Amino acid sequence: MKRVKKKVATDRKFVVALSRGLDVLRAFHPRDGLLGNQEIAARTNLPKPTVSRLTYTLTKLGYLTQVARFEKYQLAPPAMAIGYAALANLGIRDLAEPHMRKLAQDAGADVAIGARDRLSMIYFAQSRGSSAIHTTLDTGIRIPVATTAMGRAYLFTVSDSERAELLDRIKDRAGHDWPKIKTGIDRAGEAMAKHGFTISAGDWIEDVYAVGVGLRMNDGTGPYAFNCGAPAFKFNEDRLKSDVGPRLVAMVKDIEGVLNGTAIPASKSGKTRRTSPGGGRLAREVEGSRQA
Repeated sequence: MKRVKKKVATDRKFVVALSRGLDVLRAFHPRDGLLGNQEIAARTNLPKPTVSRLTYTLTKLGYLTQVARFEKYQLAPPAMAIGYAALANLGIRDLAEPHMRKLAQDAGADVAIGARDRLSMIYFAQSRGSSAIHTTLDTGIRIPVATTAMGRAYLFTVSDSERAELLDRIKDRAGHDWPKIKTGIDRAGEAMAKHGFTISAGDWIEDVYAVGVGLRMNDGTGPYAFNCGAPAFKFNEDRLKSDVGPRLVAMVKDIEGVLNGTAIPASKSGKTRRTSPGGGRLAREVEGSRQA
């Protein structure tokens, strides 16, 4: 984190005030309800007087609503509209949805896709199976990169240099917990090399077992990562390795096939048809008709 701040300090094009304002908006998480200046200051590591000026400004601009009775704030519709617009522009979300729904039904688990925000992964789409995880995890939720199957899959999807930088930041944040976290990440890398997916067996939440697979995009967006998880009583580590992990790998390969033009987008049933050699044009035409 110190390295990032140093880079920012020497970047003459970087607008610090804008960055701090966005940090205030980032401080609001799903199901938070209202936040006061003191809570926002704690989450952003900004001085409380600075936070007070920023919340005042963001309220005047319409991005926050002040609840005067409690002297606290909540996100206003214009701020939420930014998030909804971002979701609408993520074509991968619609493309992946039928595949995720089918895997969730077949495995009796929750399947999600997420993208990185600093040292967290944010769910931007989810399909629910018969597991109980969805009582706490939903679209918009943040989960850690370091200890989750999705986050670890992301780590082993990015370039070596980006992974090294992320690991440095995770180490700075982890403190005395770093050796244990590093061991889990190393095991995840071994699983990725051997099986094509990462595993988090109670490393984040004790009774949650999950696998993760990353997805690289050719259009400059992403990368993204998928997970498939359920309570430990439903998924043991053997089943993760022999059944659920391979299913998730196959699902991501199907999605990659559509992106590469070698498969036709899945129907609502979640079934994907491979095209014949040279059939990429047909796949793209079908995808175009779905978006029209």
